[in-house]
Amino acid sequence: MKKFLLLSVLVTVLVSCSAKKQIESAISQGNYDHAISEALEKLENNKDKNRKQDYIIMLEDAYNKVLDENLQTIKHLKKDGNPEQYKIIYNMYSDLEARQVAIKRVMPLQINGKTLHLKFNDYSSELVDYRYKTSDYLINQGIALLDSNDKYNAREAHDIFSYIERINPNFEENRSLITEAHQKGMDYVHVSIKNHTEQIIPQRLESELLDFNTYGLNQFWTTYHANTDKAINYDFAMQLQLKQINISPERINERLVTREQNVVDGWEYLLDRAGNVRKDSLGNDIKIDKIINVKARLIEVVQTKSAQLIADVVYTDLKHNQTIDTFTIDSGYIFENIFGTFKGDERALNNSDRNLMRQRQILFPTDEQMVFDTGEDLKLKLKDIINSYSIRGS
Repeated sequence: MKKFLLLSVLVTVLVSCSAKKQIESAISQGNYDHAISEALEKLENNKDKNRKQDYIIMLEDAYNKVLDENLQTIKHLKKDGNPEQYKIIYNMYSDLEARQVAIKRVMPLQINGKTLHLKFNDYSSELVDYRYKTSDYLINQGIALLDSNDKYNAREAHDIFSYIERINPNFEENRSLITEAHQKGMDYVHVSIKNHTEQIIPQRLESELLDFNTYGLNQFWTTYHANTDKAINYDFAMQLQLKQINISPERINERLVTREQNVVDGWEYLLDRAGNVRKDSLGNDIKIDKIINVKARLIEVVQTKSAQLIADVVYTDLKHNQTIDTFTIDSGYIFENIFGTFKGDERALNNSDRNLMRQRQILFPTDEQMVFDTGEDLKLKLKDIINSYSIRGS
């Protein structure tokens, strides 16, 4: 037990030394916020213990250094007077405030019995001032991008308006600008199916393949329409070109298996060498199980039918009338039904055989049903292509 306690103390000391070295290294490299975060984590519990003194000292050191660094940077940026720096200044004030709030959660702290006094400032006025300066500057920048009628610029504008919304909710109709930027940055794709197989495909399969509400797509900058909207000028087309449908014949294969078991079939008297019935210690006749060998012939029947559907997914840039990508999909579906019959003594069958006996022969699916079932696999593969493919990096 003493060895265990000694080992536990040693491990704690080693971990503590490693943590202190990491914080010291962060401070020496100028990673002050990382050092502060690590020190605060160590001070969450038992902050008044002597072993925590070093963390308090390092916290004070890192805080004073980053505070001085931030205030000097802000002073320089304000003196420069460039509106492009408003966002940086606002973010730095936000960091100053957040850092103070985090440290205040572990206060008060003491070093060698004396209460630690850190310099905390009220940044509320600066935060409000630069929140509005930043919002005002950026919203004009975003509007200029939006007015260019370029999709990439609209997406950049959307990022700007979204940032404004986070720091200054609904600043000057900003939410309507977010919606407008999303609409202008959207790529609209018209989806269609072309049947090159010279075979009729089920109407319900075509309907399901074109029902994009069931695909669970989550592409922020791309919308797929099976039915065109006259008010929309479509950017791209995605056509599912069905190339080939192969359906196998209906097959029934049989496999004969012989089963053999020794089973109990009633009882009989145990006889001695003279042919007399043997008695137990109480004088009763001794009975034993009568074991016989039983056999059966199991016929395992397998019904199979398969279908294959090969298609191309073709993406076309409608603005330039050119194909930009083609993907081939090979989908398949196999119908299989297994059942069994037997001749002979049922007792020779095992549990798997009996389960097989419970199955029955069923009608083969029609060719139309096979194509439809193959289409389910086709739909999954089409969904994978859509989810993994990015039109112009959307």
